Amino acid sequence: MTGTTPGERATQLRNQTVDALKEAGTIVSARVEAVMRAVPREFFAPEADLEAVYEPWNGLVTKQDDRGRALSSLSAPDAQAHMLEQARIEPGMNVLEIGSGGMNAAYLSEMVGPTGRVTTVDIDRFVTDRTSRFLEQAGYSRVNVVLADAEYGVPEHAPYDRILVTVGSWDVPPAWIDQLVDGGMLVVPLKVMGLMRTVALVRESDRLVSESARLFGFVPMQGAGAHDSTELVLREGVRLVFDEQSPTDLSRLDGVLNHDPIVVDSGAGLRLGEPWATMQMWLATTVPGFCRIMVDSKANEASPRPLGGIYTGMAAIDDANLAYVASRRLGGKDLTLEVHAYGPNPAGLAEVVAEQLRIWDRDHRGGPGPQYLVYPASTPDEQLPEADFVVGKRHSRVLISWPRPANTLGQDTLQHPNHQ
Repeated sequence: MTGTTPGERATQLRNQTVDALKEAGTIVSARVEAVMRAVPREFFAPEADLEAVYEPWNGLVTKQDDRGRALSSLSAPDAQAHMLEQARIEPGMNVLEIGSGGMNAAYLSEMVGPTGRVTTVDIDRFVTDRTSRFLEQAGYSRVNVVLADAEYGVPEHAPYDRILVTVGSWDVPPAWIDQLVDGGMLVVPLKVMGLMRTVALVRESDRLVSESARLFGFVPMQGAGAHDSTELVLREGVRLVFDEQSPTDLSRLDGVLNHDPIVVDSGAGLRLGEPWATMQMWLATTVPGFCRIMVDSKANEASPRPLGGIYTGMAAIDDANLAYVASRRLGGKDLTLEVHAYGPNPAGLAEVVAEQLRIWDRDHRGGPGPQYLVYPASTPDEQLPEADFVVGKRHSRVLISWPRPANTLGQDTLQHPNHQ
């Protein structure tokens, strides 16, 4: 824009971004709006152009490994605003941020005010050096920047009223609960069955109880909290990903895609642009053998036996059979959800997946989604409440329960046979 200085242009873009996030319903409180209008985002990504810095829905990768995978990033304004809204931060609070970069720590510093305290920790010296430099330049030098493995928290500044994790976590280490005041809140991008949700969890004694959850993606945790999934390549461009315990004998799936597929229309549907998050989590917590299927479109199109449908990434296996969920356009914005199944006896698995899609469509489509409870891994079974799904991790046991539709009250809770 002619006659506009870079600083004026940054302010214009910053206000446009906040306006967009308010219109989208991400920003709902005056305090989050105020800090996001006040803090200059461009200070924390000086190598990027202003339009990219202030794009509301996309983050910026700030460090990659030698294979091009993101190791550190500046989260999208949408994700940062949502986490700030989830955390309900008040002046005077003591807050720990896990995963640094500077931008979010500056927001937190504004929110806790001069009587509060913010500590930000990262395992990578490149990141903490950069964070310290940017915070100093932006006027937030009172933030404590710590180089450490966040698996163990930062005990020297504990206890915390809030802990915000800005990297993807597969587990909830004991230190995060121990260093949180009773009634305090942990906001963490928690990965369950390969699906990441930013969950706001309130500490109640030795357990955590969710208040809200939303689909977001974050770079994965490094250090002691890192977790590797198991991958199975079915053919070039098609692989299965198992995020929790994988089946013991994946060789049974050798050549599974050589079988002719069957296609079952579940009768469940979506509209273009409608969120899929509850459908994904419903399948993950109700279908035994759930996994994710990753398809390279170019390689698939070049295959003599290409997979059909528009992939949702959701799949399941049963012995030597594989089924995945795909969508198909019906016309306009309407989609139907199909199950494509392969193997020597795929019909049973296809119907299991299709039936769960129908149940989701009938009982949970457009609903609030499940509640999460997090208990220490050492908690005996008899001390756990009933839940639809329980998955054991290294340090914790995550329980997921779905709201009961009126027509199913009193029925037995679901149990997932592979993850008790």
